[in-house]
Amino acid sequence: MPHRLTLVEMTEHIRQRKLSPVELVDAHLRQIAKLNPYLNAFVMQFSEEAKTTANQPAAGVLHGIPVTVKDSFDMQGLPTLCGSRFRLDHVAREDSTAVARLKAEGAIILGKTNCPEFLANWETDNFITGRTNNPWDLDRTAGGSSGGESAAIASFCSAGGIGSDGGGSIRIPAHFCGIAGLKPTPGRVPATGHFPEISHPGGLLGVAGPMARTVADVKLLFEVLSGHDPLDPFSAPVPVRKLSIENQCIGVVEQFLDEPVEECMRTAVTKAARLLASSGFTTDRFLPAGLEEARELWRFFFVELAAPFTRDVVKRKQADAHWTGTELMDMTDPNRIITGREVVENLGVRDRMRAALMQQMKRYPVLLMPVCATTAFPHGKRSWEIDDHKLGLLDLMSPVTPWNLLGMPSLVVPMDVTPEGLPIGVQIVGRPYEEELLLHIGEALETARGPFAAPTLAGFASKS
Repeated sequence: MPHRLTLVEMTEHIRQRKLSPVELVDAHLRQIAKLNPYLNAFVMQFSEEAKTTANQPAAGVLHGIPVTVKDSFDMQGLPTLCGSRFRLDHVAREDSTAVARLKAEGAIILGKTNCPEFLANWETDNFITGRTNNPWDLDRTAGGSSGGESAAIASFCSAGGIGSDGGGSIRIPAHFCGIAGLKPTPGRVPATGHFPEISHPGGLLGVAGPMARTVADVKLLFEVLSGHDPLDPFSAPVPVRKLSIENQCIGVVEQFLDEPVEECMRTAVTKAARLLASSGFTTDRFLPAGLEEARELWRFFFVELAAPFTRDVVKRKQADAHWTGTELMDMTDPNRIITGREVVENLGVRDRMRAALMQQMKRYPVLLMPVCATTAFPHGKRSWEIDDHKLGLLDLMSPVTPWNLLGMPSLVVPMDVTPEGLPIGVQIVGRPYEEELLLHIGEALETARGPFAAPTLAGFASKS
C-alpha cells in the first residue's frame, strides 16, 4: 500500500525506482474515491491532471509526490473559494507562491481541500462543500480552518500539503486528526496568493505552513516552501539553517495559565517530556509570566478588528453567510467602534508582552505544552466542563492563540491515542525564526515515541 508510506519514504522509493509516480498517484486516487464520500475533505479533485503530471520527467525533491492544497491558496485558472459562495465567480490569475514552489519541486497536486467560510472557525463546514468529518470518528470535527487538509492527510488520501494558521488553524486540525503541522514565524513561508490576503494587519497573526503525517515530512515540505518572496510584506530572507541544540532547556507547560485541560492532554505532555529527557534534553516545569492578556488581545486582533469587514461583505452581498464564518463575529458587539488609538495601544501591549516572554525564553528557548484543552469534539459542541470549570470555544483554544498573537513558531507532534481511539498531539513552541530547532526536537520526539497509530477507517459504511 504505497499511499501509507511517509512522504520522505515516498521520495526515496521513487528515487530508487522501487515505485513510480504513476503507481503512487493511482494509489492515492483509489483511496480518495473510497474514503472522501465519508470524509468530505475535498473541494476539487484533479485526477486526470495528476495522472498526466505523473508521467512527466523527474524534477525536484518532491518528484512524483501527491499532495493537497487548502482551498485558500490560489491555483491559476481555478476559484479560491475559501468556503464561501460569495466567491463562486472568482478565478485565480496565477499560482500562489506555495503552490508554485510545490510544483517546481515536482509535487503532484491531487486537489484542493475544504475549510470553513472565511477561515473563521475551528470546525470545517460551509454552504458549498458541506461538513468535513474526522477520519478517526466521523461524528467528530476534523478541526479548522485547515480541516479538509488534515482529514485528507490523516486518511492517506494525501502525503502532505499546505495549510494556514491565524489562531490554531494548522495546529488544531493536526492535533484532532493525529498528524504533524507547523505554524511558522510570519514571513518564513510566503503567503502570497492566499485568501484572505495575509498582509497588515492580518499578517501579524496569519501564516502559511506545512502539514503531513510525520515531523520529518513537515521538515521536507518546510525546506521546499520557505524562502524570501518580495511579494509578501512579511517575508524575511532567513535561509534554512542548522541551529545548535546544546545547553538548551525545554520548559514544560502543563496547561496555559489557569485554563484547565483534560487529563489526557496533561498526560500526553508529561509523556513527551519524559521521552525528550530520555533523549538527552533537559526538561523543567515552567510557568510563563505576563501572558494573562494574551487570549483577549488575540481576540481583539483576530475577531473584533475583522468583524466590521465581515459584516460589510455579508451586507454588500445581500445573502446569508455560513455559521462557520459568522460564529466568532457574532460574539462581538455590532455597535462596537474600534479607534486607531486602541489599535496602536494594543499593538504596544502585544510588543511588550512579547519582549517580556523573550527574556524568559533565554533560559527556556523551547516550550512543550498542550495544543488544546480537549481532543476532537463532536460536531457543533460548544460547552465543556473540565475540573469543575465551564469552558467555551475560546477557552478551549487558549493554548494555541497566544503564539499567533506573538508571532512565534509552533509545531504539533502526534503523541498518544485515548482509550476511545482519538489522537492527542503536543505543541512545541519556539522563538521567532527558530523553526529548525522545533523540527529537530520534534523528530527526536517522534523517534523516542515510535510509530504512531493510524485511524482504522473502520465503520465508514455504517455511517453512510
